Amino acid sequence: MCNHQSMGESFGQAARIADWQSCKLQDILLCNYKNPANSMRFARLVLLFLMLLPFSAANAGIAYQYRAPDGSMVYTDKELELPFVLVKKMHLTWGDVKGREIEKRIPVEKKPDVKAKEYNLPKYAGLVEKKAEKYNLMPELIHAVIEAESAYDPNAVSSAGAVGLMQLMPATARRFGVSDRTDPEQNVDAGANYLRKLLTLFDNDVKLAVASYNAGEGAVMKYGRTIPPYRETQNYVVRVLKYLRRNLRESRQTFKTASSVPG
Repeated sequence: MCNHQSMGESFGQAARIADWQSCKLQDILLCNYKNPANSMRFARLVLLFLMLLPFSAANAGIAYQYRAPDGSMVYTDKELELPFVLVKKMHLTWGDVKGREIEKRIPVEKKPDVKAKEYNLPKYAGLVEKKAEKYNLMPELIHAVIEAESAYDPNAVSSAGAVGLMQLMPATARRFGVSDRTDPEQNVDAGANYLRKLLTLFDNDVKLAVASYNAGEGAVMKYGRTIPPYRETQNYVVRVLKYLRRNLRESRQTFKTASSVPG
């Protein structure tokens, strides 16, 4: 019926006071009744388990509330760097209705498909050209921002809740009338529109416009119209400008090659 064996103080040893797969409940109780030492250890194990159960069940996880650069209030299960500003850190509980509601608002992160650029860049080239003409922008700049933001994956979702090709946050999407952030047409139109407004605001300074796209124009103004001292923003500006320079070189090369072809 039961495997009588010596027990240590660890959970694993205590759990082996009986063969759980073959013993019935009354067998286990009888086994411990016949061996007082085992019975006491078993009782302590059960008591410890019952004490820990409410604690483990109650603490379902930690959530963070942040203010995004565009003013959006976002929830996430990860710590974010500036320009996101921490508002509140919360311990969620399974039985708490408010906790469950917050959990529903935490975005499910979908990292960009690393191969998306290969098959989506040609697909969206015409869309980028159209928006560049509409908002008087270099298409190379829009392409650089798209690559830095989503790697051309229209379904990309950041841990902070930014969505789509140009990673629109909720407030930015509302500001530019976007109803579906995963729709490439709406997403690129809003992102290009925002870039144009930022370039106008900062006298066509591409660095400041790009910094503002990441950190918000308020942050750039706060630091005297300079790139804010946020690691994420500074790295972002470097990355976008690198892509922009490469895109411009490739465009010039394409133009030069096309011009050399006899008409």
